[in-house]
Amino acid sequence: MASMAAAFIKPSNAFPHSPITFVKTTSPWIQLPISLRIKNNARRRIRVSCGLIDPDGGKLVDLIVDESMRAFKNREALSLPRVKLSRIDLQWVHVLSEGWASPLSGFMRESEFLQTLHFNSLRLHDGSVVNMSVPIVLAIDDAVKTRIGASSKVALFGSDDRPVAILNDIEIYKQPKEERIARTWGTTAPGLPYVDEAIKNAGNWLIGGDLEVIEPIKYHDGLDSFRLSPAQLRNEFISRNADAVFAFQLRNPVHNGHALLMTDTRRRLLDMGYTNPILLLNPLGGYTKADDVPLHWRIKQHQKVLEDGVLDPETTVVSIFPSPMHYAGPTEVQWHAKARINAGANFYIVGRDPAGMGHPTEKRDLYDPDHGKKVLSMAPGLERLNILPFKVAAYDKTQGKMAFFDPSRPQDFLFISGTKMRTLARNKENPPDGFMCPGGWSVLVEYYESLVPANNGRIPKPEAVAA
Repeated sequence: MASMAAAFIKPSNAFPHSPITFVKTTSPWIQLPISLRIKNNARRRIRVSCGLIDPDGGKLVDLIVDESMRAFKNREALSLPRVKLSRIDLQWVHVLSEGWASPLSGFMRESEFLQTLHFNSLRLHDGSVVNMSVPIVLAIDDAVKTRIGASSKVALFGSDDRPVAILNDIEIYKQPKEERIARTWGTTAPGLPYVDEAIKNAGNWLIGGDLEVIEPIKYHDGLDSFRLSPAQLRNEFISRNADAVFAFQLRNPVHNGHALLMTDTRRRLLDMGYTNPILLLNPLGGYTKADDVPLHWRIKQHQKVLEDGVLDPETTVVSIFPSPMHYAGPTEVQWHAKARINAGANFYIVGRDPAGMGHPTEKRDLYDPDHGKKVLSMAPGLERLNILPFKVAAYDKTQGKMAFFDPSRPQDFLFISGTKMRTLARNKENPPDGFMCPGGWSVLVEYYESLVPANNGRIPKPEAVAA
């Protein structure tokens, strides 16, 4: 089988071997004009002029040490006070290092943390405002704080006891856990997945500073070829002569309703006058809660969607977004949108209850399902991004396929929830023809079959995900 990367993107020689090559300087293509905002006038064909949108702050941040300095920085790290990184901490180092959070240059100091917590934005030195809705912070406990003492820098170590990065010009400040949770999630109810995983048992101090990441973050899980940095993505969009980039984030398998939304968005952009809109299908690849389909299986399912022709490989780039998932609804969806600006997207598709979840203690959604798209349309620092709200798609029994819901004949439509989809797959039952491509559905069934441990007690990972 050809590599998965080849199924989704141009050959690997379209990219530099290191993102440093073209991130350290401001390239001319970053300065092209941004697109016109969509108007609610589908009948009027407008002329458009578009290149890649500027990153927040005007340039893409690259925090990875130049290769010639890596041995020196590695030796320096060994001489510094150490901070051990959790799995989620490492994912945030990855996010920061590649510029997804531009213009952040490292873990937040207190002023950045407070602005994020209270304003969902950061004010830059020139007075401009960029969106930043979730704190990107590193927690330490009392013992680590004592070990750091008066040092102005620390070394960040991975779980394998190897140095990952150096944090310079550090600032240590109190972590107001309750306030952070209340302002990020809008509740302090028990059972919030990210809180339980990354905040509740973390240290009571936060340490901020400027990052120097010694080497590009790799996971060696067969999926690293899908983890394209914002700089690599921009290079890919240019190589495809994209005049618009529309991003779609998901943490679930792609069904034909999703595909309908994506293909219809491309049609709408062509009707507006764009000539080559490119889809960035950008599945979230960081921490997700236990009942979400794991990343390996999602990537394998996405591969089948392209192989079966549901989405066009020529106009689709599939790449993993390395951020952890908060499930913080309208607050978090701003972060998801902001990060895609830095990756070069000037259109963002948003649906029902983005980044939401069920209430952890009550039988209801935690967030109003319409608030995410409303917040995105007026969020500070996202004015340059064109927000594309979902149309409602459902299974049309008269056509035997997914279609946009027609309220004049509701009896003809069947809504298949995520819970229903998972139940069908778990029971090895087939959904209605046209709900999901056969290859994609077979991957989902295979995943639920895999939850029955093998003789060695381990749950297998899918095959055919390595490049």
